[in-house]
Amino acid sequence: MAASESQLIERYFRELGARREDTVLGIGDDAALLRVPGDCELVLTTDALIEGVHFLPGAPARALGHRALAVNLSDIAAMGASPSWALLSLNLPAAEDPWLREFAAGFGALARSHEVALVGGNLSRGALSITVELAGLVPAGQALRRDGAHAGDELYVSGSVGDAAGGLKLLQGEVTAPAAETAYLQRRFEYPTPRVALGAALRGIASACIDVSDGVYIDATRLLAASGCAARIELERLPLSAPLRRAFGELAWRPALCGGEDYELCFTAAPAQAGAVAAAAARTGQAVTRIGALRPGTGLTLAAAGSVMQFSPSAFDHFGD
Repeated sequence: MAASESQLIERYFRELGARREDTVLGIGDDAALLRVPGDCELVLTTDALIEGVHFLPGAPARALGHRALAVNLSDIAAMGASPSWALLSLNLPAAEDPWLREFAAGFGALARSHEVALVGGNLSRGALSITVELAGLVPAGQALRRDGAHAGDELYVSGSVGDAAGGLKLLQGEVTAPAAETAYLQRRFEYPTPRVALGAALRGIASACIDVSDGVYIDATRLLAASGCAARIELERLPLSAPLRRAFGELAWRPALCGGEDYELCFTAAPAQAGAVAAAAARTGQAVTRIGALRPGTGLTLAAAGSVMQFSPSAFDHFGD
């Protein structure tokens, strides 16, 4: 006999996330009850992952559990907030114990590492899709936003960019690379690392912030549009990992600009904050790289070897467009 929805919830999800004292009532009732501190603002985000659109058919269940939460954690990070509570909705073609066990392991490990409580959700039958709603808390008036940058600010990005898009191309069989590079890049796609600690550390330092879900070019352009500024990016400054360079050679900058799925942070800060940016990076153990500067106007200019280059963001679409 197939397990009922309530049995599956009890077996895999009731104790999945972290335990939080501000969770008054979690899984088991019609809705959750949560205690929001009076000196904080509530940050809410949601993302859906659909098989064949956002991930490849047959993708590892553990990686999907991790990634479904990670993409939402990245949104919380870009706001400078701390994640708190999650809701999970799963559409499944069939309730298979091995798949659910692996999915729960991937989701639960990341949830506990970021002190996220799973407080509710839904299970239903259908084409495989995963929707997570995530709430976070940020001190009132201190959230990072896209619209706070100014001409003269410097443009930064965390970590390395392009790895996830490179990993996807390898998974799709569109390119080949040695085993070590392939393993590294594929893991960067399947197990993104949300920069939650860095986002919180940048409160009061960064003037604007966005997470890199669609590539540096597209997401930086969104930040610039929200802030009413232009910018110039120096191609040589893009932080590219050694495995990406070895796998893609002279074209490694292309997945970095428009490949997507890295979930790094792209942010701006005044030149006077350069020391504070470096200190925040050191304190959180996260590398950051200055890749350009903002100026009056609109749009994003790319420069290579000191010369402006022509570039179309559709030249290297990430999976799902």
